[in-house]
Amino acid sequence: MAVTELVIERLRSDHAPALLAFERENRAYFAAFVPDRGDDYFSDFDVRHRDLIAAQEAGEIHFHVLVGEDGEILGRVNLLDVDTGAGTAELGYRLAQKATGRGLATEGVREVCRRAVEEYGLRRLTAFAALDNAPSRAVLARIGFGAVGSVTLDGDQPGTAYELDLGGSFGRERSGTAS
Repeated sequence: MAVTELVIERLRSDHAPALLAFERENRAYFAAFVPDRGDDYFSDFDVRHRDLIAAQEAGEIHFHVLVGEDGEILGRVNLLDVDTGAGTAELGYRLAQKATGRGLATEGVREVCRRAVEEYGLRRLTAFAALDNAPSRAVLARIGFGAVGSVTLDGDQPGTAYELDLGGSFGRERSGTAS
């Protein structure tokens, strides 16, 4: 079941209060899948958020939030370690526990992949998912990411590395333009 109204916005400074609420409300849920960010993440959130906005303005990252009908942040989809020369970045995403099972992660990741091609000039994305995180692995598969190897993630979790070639017809097939 898809959400009727989901807006995907580039991260802005005024998102800070809602983003902090999202991270706090879902901290335990996220920690079940990825290592916890630690207390410092929350106590230094404002400084970190300002630094992220500055890095985004410099083109080093591209962060996005998934905003529901009521303005609540339901998820985030980020492009990290952007290398514009190579046309590459690392994709990361997380979704609020209450927003799972509705196709939001797939919709958000698909839209950010489109933006990666059309707005940021990227050609290849990498992503990583823990072996025991079946929902994240399923999202990556639905988008077209292919497994390229085994990795050890933070916290010594076994995982899989994925890649997506954004060339060819990736963006055009979703926009209706001929390949």
